[in-house]
Order: sequence, then C-alpha cells, then structure tokens
Amino acid sequence: MDADSVQRLSGLVRKESLQIMRDPSSIAIAFILPVVLLFLFGYGVSLDAKDIPVGIVVEQPDAATQSLSGSFEHSDYFSPSYFRSIQDAEWALEQGRIQGIVWLKSNFARHLLTNTQAVIAVRVNGVDSNQANLTLGYIQGTWLAWLNQYSAAQGVKLELPVQLEHRVWFNPAVSSRFFLVPGLVAIIMTLIGSLLTAMVVAREWDRGTMEALMVTSLRNAEFIAGKLIPYFILGMASLIVTVALSIMIFEVPFAGSFWLLLLTGALFMLVSLAIGLLISIVSKNQFVAGQVAIIVSFLPAFILSGFIFDINSMPSAIQLITHIVPARYFVAILQTLFLAGDVWPVILANVGALFVLLAVFSVLVAKKTRKRLE
Repeated sequence: MDADSVQRLSGLVRKESLQIMRDPSSIAIAFILPVVLLFLFGYGVSLDAKDIPVGIVVEQPDAATQSLSGSFEHSDYFSPSYFRSIQDAEWALEQGRIQGIVWLKSNFARHLLTNTQAVIAVRVNGVDSNQANLTLGYIQGTWLAWLNQYSAAQGVKLELPVQLEHRVWFNPAVSSRFFLVPGLVAIIMTLIGSLLTAMVVAREWDRGTMEALMVTSLRNAEFIAGKLIPYFILGMASLIVTVALSIMIFEVPFAGSFWLLLLTGALFMLVSLAIGLLISIVSKNQFVAGQVAIIVSFLPAFILSGFIFDINSMPSAIQLITHIVPARYFVAILQTLFLAGDVWPVILANVGALFVLLAVFSVLVAKKTRKRLE
C-alpha cells in the first residue's frame, strides 16, 4: 500500500469516524443498547422455574403427609397452596392460579413403602409444554428425595429400579443466566455489525454524496476498508464492554482464553460487517437497508442461532437453514469459552465455518462494489 493509498484510506476512515461521533444513535446502539439488553436478559429473562404455584391436596393428614408437604414448602422451586378436595384444586388449575397438583390420597401412609398401590397423584398444566416438563421433573425430584429420607428414617430399605446420581457439567448452578448472557454477546455484535453497517453506503445515496465519492481516486478496496474499519473498532469495543459486564456484574464464569475470545470475536465481527455492507450496497436506501438487516441478520441470529431455542429440537429443514446464520457458530464459541473453556474441536469447527461465510460474503461485496451510477 503506497503513501497515496494510505492517505485516501485514512481520510475516509476519519470521515466515517466523525459521522459515528455526530450520530447519537450509533453510540447508543454500540454502548447503551448492549447494557440495556444485558440487564434485561440477565435479570428480567429467565428460563429457570422458581416459585411454581402448585396445589397440595391431603385427604388424610398425618405425620408422613405433613413431612412431604414441608418438603414442597421449603423448596425454592415451589410455592404451595393447600386445598381440601381434588375438585377445588382442579378448579384452581383450570383458572390458572396453580400450575400443578400433588394429590396425597387417603391410603398414603398405609401403602407408602409397600409398592402395592399408588399413594400420590400428580396433575400438571400442559398448556406450556416446557413449563409442564419442568414442573413435573421438579415434583418427581422432590418426591424421590423425600421418599429416600423417609424410608431411611423408618429403617426400611427402599428398592428403586434405578439409582440416579446427577452430575451437571459446565454449569453446576444450572442457571439460565449463564447460558443466555454469553449468547447475548453474539446478538449485540450482530446489531452493531449488520444494522449499523447496513446504513453506511445507503446513507451516501440518500444524502447525495455518493457521486462526490465516485469522482475521487478511491479504489474499491480502499472504499470498503474505509467504511468498515470505524465500525470494526466500535464493535470490538462493545465486545470488551459487554464481556466485562457479563463477568463482573452478572458473575458469569469465564473458563477460556480472553485472547481467543477477541480473535473469534474479530472474525465474527468481520462476517457481520460484510453482511451489513452487502445489504447497504444492494439496497441504496437507509430505510430499506435497516428493514432488510433486521429480517436477514438480526432475527435469524435471535431465533436460529441457539441463543434461546435448541437447534437440535428444530425441524430438519430449519436446522439446515441455521448453517448459513453466522451467529449460530459464534454463540457456540461463546458458550464454550465461557462455560467449558478452550475446547478446540468445538472452537475450530465453528471458526472454520465463520471463515467460509466470511469468504463468501467478501466475494459478494467485492463484486457488488462498483464506482459508477446504476
């Protein structure tokens, strides 16, 4: 790169940097919006089930039923209410006041440890299938834990067909915050990379300044680099701020290498910038560019990246579509680095996919960038 090329490039970078500093929305999207999203998802959104309202029906109270009811009262997962009859509890379930029913029948104490007759019945509101599965699982866990304690206190050896020993890897606290916050970093970088960059060329067309750029001696490569460098720096600064907040404020564990995070973040940022610039070149209108960026970049990143919804649970056709969503690979990298560490098979496979996407979008941007009116 000769001196004239460096001068032209630095001039365009300075122009774009001044544009960013003069545009409050760019600063808001880069630094204020990430903080808002972090606090929203860190504190306001949770996939954990806590204080589930359940109804407990005790047909014949005794020491055993009182002990089991106490297990539900002292659990962080349940907020129990007591009903005199199963009919009253079913009515509360229909009204949505409770999410499940634990029915301790009249033969509870008599047949408790005999395995001859069912002594407990469970009914769960299945409108929300995920919530229903969580509620049912927590009820079963509470019941089995209490049953083991009760049988030991009675001096009876409880014969269970399978003895379960739980070991939770990578997220021992089983906190959805530790799962959501790392993925949110990818969503924030998608916003900065695709949404902001989608405006850079379209803005020149809208303001009528593209013709002035066309008559300069700028080359296509210099034009592309000059447009992207300021937003790349902005995105990487946002990455550092977001990761720092995730670790210090939300106490998300970080088990991997920070330098590896920066390198993979830079790669993902380049892919997002290439997508945004391609949208901007093709649309030539800021409003259209913004709408297209949301539809083809932000929404797929939010829904199809594994940020919230498990990709393996999606239909096969949708799973195929997720392979062209860059955020899918960066979310996997982030969750691995934060919770598991430098697991190289996972990281290298996703880095390779990002390199392929970067090459594809870079070629498309180079072909669509032309210094002529069309």
